[in-house]
Amino acid sequence: MGLDLAIVADSLPRLVEGLALTLALIGASLLGGALLSGPATWLLLRPERWLRGPARVYVWAFRGTPALVQLFVIYYGLAQFEWLRATPLWTVLREPFWCCVLAFSLNSGAYTAEILRGAVSGVPAEQAEAARALGLSRGQVFRLVVWPQALRLALPPYGNEVTGMIKTSALASTVTLAEVTGVAETIAAETFAPYEVFLSAAIIYLGLTWAAERAVAVAEGRRAWPR
Repeated sequence: MGLDLAIVADSLPRLVEGLALTLALIGASLLGGALLSGPATWLLLRPERWLRGPARVYVWAFRGTPALVQLFVIYYGLAQFEWLRATPLWTVLREPFWCCVLAFSLNSGAYTAEILRGAVSGVPAEQAEAARALGLSRGQVFRLVVWPQALRLALPPYGNEVTGMIKTSALASTVTLAEVTGVAETIAAETFAPYEVFLSAAIIYLGLTWAAERAVAVAEGRRAWPR
């Protein structure tokens, strides 16, 4: 059997309806990950082992386990705690969308913290020493010398994290969210044409990853066209 382009054309508009939920999920998860990565990075860079240790465990655990397992632990596991169900938090955490945001934020925060830690460590120590010799305080050295360079170093790997989050968002379909992949599963069940339907979904994800890569390239000040 050949490719039925008519099914692809019919599927794309319906899949686009799930795009808003996909974008909301990606945006909220990346924001949550960014907020978590700040304190985690600070702890990773501390010389005190009792501060650095918990952050290392967090990064190790969430980078070392599949995002799907993390999502299932949060989505199915939190309901096991009666004390949690009795709190106002349960009105949020019982919703699949917010469970996904929590799981993906924790995952993204671990990866982003490690990216930032590596970027800060990658700034030559001589520059910080020279800045301190000029009379700058430790806070000024970090804010004016180290951090701007670290952000530049972190941008390319963070771009990979963004594209990874775009692909990770497809896991939300496993907990009933009707984002792009969830809508694709529904259409495939209706049309019995999974090849064409999921090919259409792949086109949308390719568009999202291209846009993310282009945005990172613009932020880096260079062009992203293939050479």
